[in-house]
Amino acid sequence: MPRIHHLNCICACPLGGRLMDGRAPTVFQRGTLCCHCLLLETSEGLTLVDTGYGLGDVREPQRRLSSFFLWLMSPDLREEMTAARQIERLGFRREDVRHIVLTHLDFDHAGGLDDFPRAAVHLLRSEREAAEAQHTWLDRQRYRPAQWASRPRWQVYDAAQGDTWQGLQCVRALRGLTDDVLLVPLAGHTLGHAGVAVRSGEGWMLMAGDAYFHHREMDLEDPWCTPGLRMYQTMMEKDRKARLANQGRLRALKAQAGAAIDILSAHDPLEFERVAGRAMYTLPEAVPAVQRT
Repeated sequence: MPRIHHLNCICACPLGGRLMDGRAPTVFQRGTLCCHCLLLETSEGLTLVDTGYGLGDVREPQRRLSSFFLWLMSPDLREEMTAARQIERLGFRREDVRHIVLTHLDFDHAGGLDDFPRAAVHLLRSEREAAEAQHTWLDRQRYRPAQWASRPRWQVYDAAQGDTWQGLQCVRALRGLTDDVLLVPLAGHTLGHAGVAVRSGEGWMLMAGDAYFHHREMDLEDPWCTPGLRMYQTMMEKDRKARLANQGRLRALKAQAGAAIDILSAHDPLEFERVAGRAMYTLPEAVPAVQRT
């Protein structure tokens, strides 16, 4: 079973402060949201679940990222917080990453794809098609082809095929990986959005990506979200009916499975800090590369 490392691969600092994150002192300063990625040590090498922002985004943000989202989200573009640098800090090489599993292709989830030149990239076919089509102005802001030199290494999967897992349909094992890592369709935020289920010694962990943004959206009695994040989710959604239905499915899964499945959002600081055991601005403890050989 994989060993799981939790990486915060560059915080977003959105307008609206407390209305967004529920933690900022006021609404007049920017809030803070994490970008939660998973690094898995597997028998097939290293696997990343999402990449966060990449080295290129840090070095050339105006070329690779949308001016609109740079203004709205003001990411804290520090090179040491990229997945590439955190993986090196853990004593690995970037070339050790052999697989990347994407929840979706938004700029803050796929910005580091090009930093891992040996990795096969796994995603749903519907996500690739929507991202490449770029039908709307917002699509062109969220999907950034400048981040996609990895396209020849993309491996796509049909969202309408697969097995049943924990009551969820069309769940897929991935080429080159064991069934300890599964792709779980969760459309709505984007047309090809997915969760990624990972089996560990403690049970299953489901990285739900942007299927929800605030931990209280998974409250079984009284689901709630901050006003700012509720507005942001509405702005970004591609299929509202599917998004809300999949949030309901995630709550049903939580009620059914209890502690056997840990469901996580990509952007909730409280969830990140709980599972990582450190503050979201804190880097993982450094491991000299010699100790990995």
